[in-house]
Amino acid sequence: MKMLVRLLLILSLLAETWGLFSGGVFDLNFLKCMWKKDYDCPHEDIRFFLYTTYYKRGKIVDMNRPKTFFRAGFKPHRETAIIIHGFNGTQTSRHIMFLKDAYLSRKYNVIAVDWERLSQYPCYLSSLSNTKLVAQCTAQMYSFLTLAGSRSKQITCVGHSLGAHICGMMSHHLTKRQFKIIGLDPARPLIEKHASNRFRLTRDDAQVVQVIHTNAGFLGQTAYTGSVDFCINGGQRQPYCNGDDIRQARCSHFLSVCYLANAIFTNMPTMAFRCPNGCVRNNRIPFVPVRYTKKGRIKIRFLHIGQDTPDELSGGYCIHMPQAMNCPFN
Repeated sequence: MKMLVRLLLILSLLAETWGLFSGGVFDLNFLKCMWKKDYDCPHEDIRFFLYTTYYKRGKIVDMNRPKTFFRAGFKPHRETAIIIHGFNGTQTSRHIMFLKDAYLSRKYNVIAVDWERLSQYPCYLSSLSNTKLVAQCTAQMYSFLTLAGSRSKQITCVGHSLGAHICGMMSHHLTKRQFKIIGLDPARPLIEKHASNRFRLTRDDAQVVQVIHTNAGFLGQTAYTGSVDFCINGGQRQPYCNGDDIRQARCSHFLSVCYLANAIFTNMPTMAFRCPNGCVRNNRIPFVPVRYTKKGRIKIRFLHIGQDTPDELSGGYCIHMPQAMNCPFN
């Protein structure tokens, strides 16, 4: 019986992997992929860039040289955002820089984690393997920030795609739970059905875990895994994304970053209603005070997403958001 279960699991994994590669999301040239076996931190392939209102162009910082943080304008008493990109990304990706600028507009310390060398296309499988190392080294940097005077309540880990899972995995390398994590469309492929809780973002990884879904069921995970989950415009395909299925999925996936950035820039609430059964293809909110279903009426309310969401909010919400203007992605 155990052999049969293992065989079914392997077949399921192979089927999902083949679906990804045959769909053109990744390719099969693994020769240039970088598999890391050592787990020593700091690591030469993981770099941290500090952005502050004093040094907006960014500066590489080194925990072995604490002065590099303070020379770049790091202020322990200010709030800090740690931003982690996903597969085939870099800390200088246009959408990550857009989010960085949003946090700087509120005078945050912004630390962008660059693990580009370990997450390059087409190496999705090795990128998955390398998330453990990135989480370990970023957790070390997080601990350095608290030793430098920052309180855990002042630090938010913001991760996109695989970066969201890295934010969660950091918790296994810390003696005290993080206060807040914002997961931007956490990656689904080979994770949602196969990874244990140690290798994915869960609601237990911080006191507040907010998950923003924009491409649930394809590049983004389907399940609710946060203390609060937001399905933006249905949470599966964004109405402003055009092109073939792959381009629509990529556009929807990256829009999670831009929705958060715009929410930080504008500080505007948006229409929402409870949707406890997960993200759906069509959840357009009518512009009326209430919405009726077979079970009765659903109250429309106004909520903030991102940093302005009340910490005590919980559950799943369907959110209507207008087009993310000036949303850049590579």
